[in-house]
Amino acid sequence: MPRIPIFRLGGSGEQPLPPKLRSYTPSLVIEGLQIGVDNLRHDVYLSQKFVEQMRLHITRLIIQHGNLSGLLAAEGLQKAKAGTNSISAPAAGGKAKAKSEPAELKPLLAALHVAALNHAKTEKNLTIDVLARLAVIKFLRLELNAQFGQVLERCRMMLKNYEGTSHQKAHEYQEALAGFQVAKKIILRKAGLELFHTLREIEKETLIRMRQSLFGSRTDVEYKLFLNPLIFTEDGRDPYFNAEHYVMLGNFDTDSNRYANVCRVAKEFLRNAAAPGEAPQSGSLQLSSPPAVDESLIDGWLNVPENAQELVGSGTPDDETHEGRSRKARLSAWLEALEREDIFEQVVASYEIVPLLAEYSPQIHAQQLKNAMISREERDRVERLIAEHGKFSPDNLRTAVSRVAGCSGSTRGKVAARFLYDFIRYHCDLQRLQVINDTLDSINLITTEKLRELSTMNGTLYEFSLSEERKPAEAAVERHVIIKADVRDSTRLTRSLMERGLNPASYFSLNFYDPVNKLLPKYGASKVFVEGDALILSLFENEGQPPSAVSRACVLAREMIEIVRGYNEMLERSGLPSLELGIGISCQNASPLYLMDGDQRIMISDALNESDRLSSCNKRMRKPVEGLASPFNVYAFQTISDGDAAESPDDFMMRYNLNGIRMSEVAFARLEQEISLEPCPLKLPQLWGSESFELFAGLVPLGNDIFRKIVVRATRIPLIDPKDFSLQQWTDKRYFEVCSNPTIYAALENKMGAGK
Repeated sequence: MPRIPIFRLGGSGEQPLPPKLRSYTPSLVIEGLQIGVDNLRHDVYLSQKFVEQMRLHITRLIIQHGNLSGLLAAEGLQKAKAGTNSISAPAAGGKAKAKSEPAELKPLLAALHVAALNHAKTEKNLTIDVLARLAVIKFLRLELNAQFGQVLERCRMMLKNYEGTSHQKAHEYQEALAGFQVAKKIILRKAGLELFHTLREIEKETLIRMRQSLFGSRTDVEYKLFLNPLIFTEDGRDPYFNAEHYVMLGNFDTDSNRYANVCRVAKEFLRNAAAPGEAPQSGSLQLSSPPAVDESLIDGWLNVPENAQELVGSGTPDDETHEGRSRKARLSAWLEALEREDIFEQVVASYEIVPLLAEYSPQIHAQQLKNAMISREERDRVERLIAEHGKFSPDNLRTAVSRVAGCSGSTRGKVAARFLYDFIRYHCDLQRLQVINDTLDSINLITTEKLRELSTMNGTLYEFSLSEERKPAEAAVERHVIIKADVRDSTRLTRSLMERGLNPASYFSLNFYDPVNKLLPKYGASKVFVEGDALILSLFENEGQPPSAVSRACVLAREMIEIVRGYNEMLERSGLPSLELGIGISCQNASPLYLMDGDQRIMISDALNESDRLSSCNKRMRKPVEGLASPFNVYAFQTISDGDAAESPDDFMMRYNLNGIRMSEVAFARLEQEISLEPCPLKLPQLWGSESFELFAGLVPLGNDIFRKIVVRATRIPLIDPKDFSLQQWTDKRYFEVCSNPTIYAALENKMGAGK
């Protein structure tokens, strides 16, 4: 084993600071899922519409990046003359003309991934979503190669029609086809990268927040495996791809900058940096045997790109600090190791060829270009190739050669630091790719109806469908949620309006009923009935649907409060009285009953009665509660009983609900199952100074990329003396409020912002 440098700082004998390195080992374990019919893999069936549309998209990408629009436009003309239809081929100078026009790529991919997340939430198993991710990646990988082969076959069949003819376009088409075959790796790389970018956008724009909403802020480490640019490459060793996104390494065993050799040097450097030896009395380096450090720990360090910054910085360490001097010593040792192994010059050349690839490749291989920058013999060979093609100039190559030869001084340190960072990034993504590849072997994509039926019968099929493919819901209602919105003091308000010669009916319609009616389709809510001063709404959850009825009801109730608040500002400016609401949300884990009044169905449900109580407000409680200046809008009090056991406990309850939303305990328990509620402690006024309330925040998904935040307060019911509103004790009973006061949400945002 070659000797490696032990660091010291200058000539003072000062010991370098040990770097604070983080470790990461990529892993992905698929557990808790049914094994498929082959007793080896997990059976997955992807939406037929998704499969068909993605094939069209992949074909379009291959045609686009293969520059075959003109060739396949000719195919279209041939088929038109023969009276047949062309398939998925873009017309020259225009959009694709096809029997099946593909849907937009991004919404299509997003829709399937959102459906998979909802499926996972229904089954209460996030691994199902991971399974769907893997299945989509495996399908896209297979189709990239399959569709390339189909496009190639179509082109060959089309050119057969030109055999034996002197058609002026025949030679041009033959050249286009030959170029298409030669550039296969480039075409598949570009098409795969476009798919990756789309998947990454969907993850960042929609899926991260939706996972947090449904499953909480649990670790997303396993999902980082899918944010890997190498995921659609064949083996992660494509020199063109690596040059553009990381750094190009050597391909052959004789290359000093081949991956295995650089990995060995980097591990030796990390081992020595993590456990530096005693500093010598003179000189900057000491050579010795590497210290003992666990190999798995070194592997973990080599998977965290941020460790490069900790080790050597950006290549220009600051001499004024101990930490800066430590980095400078490590950078010097890293640069010396690269030079000693004849790697550094290869690295400089690898960075310099990146702008040349678009000009000279694929006619000249990337490795040839790199070697031409450091070998006179190889440069002469490449310049002969350039002259033979007659389309290129060697000028840019010669300029790059000069830059490689002129790399000196502080630039060398910057290049060495950049290389360490890029290599660790590449090493990490290569390890992640290997984890994905190993796990993909456990996925069995079902492509025939026979196997689909067999796996379904055995209860081993994981099927991911788009929402429009699902059959109309005939499943029974599993639960229903009732929202009652009660207008406070409606009798007094009506009388006040009539005394001023105004129309109470239009007042309520324009400022409350009509705006709320427009919200109902958005939340899947329906009107049960109107009581004149109250509106009763229902939300149903059918068997097999994603659980979301209570969370949607909470957001709907918040929006109702916000709408009334907005209209009140206009009413006050017009000198009209404002509206005050009290909203109750009740959930029943069963279908409601109905009786028929002629043709009209009338709902019967305990949730109706409960929502009425939750939305109510005792008039005598308004004055003492409003004097608290509290940010909360809902309170419940139990009063001292006179000992009459025949009376219901509700007879001794006093409720306050003014522009607030109170939910039942069953509804709160259901909400905890629908979305993840995270504790969010805030310093807010406490009732009697001793109230021990809890606040929970959660994100409610309303669409692919639409989310609304809710904050729920849970607190105990106090026992009071109604004569003087004095606290006797705190009971064990709790009540729940969906917070509607904007100051609470502003305080939460400020706290989150301060924590960043």
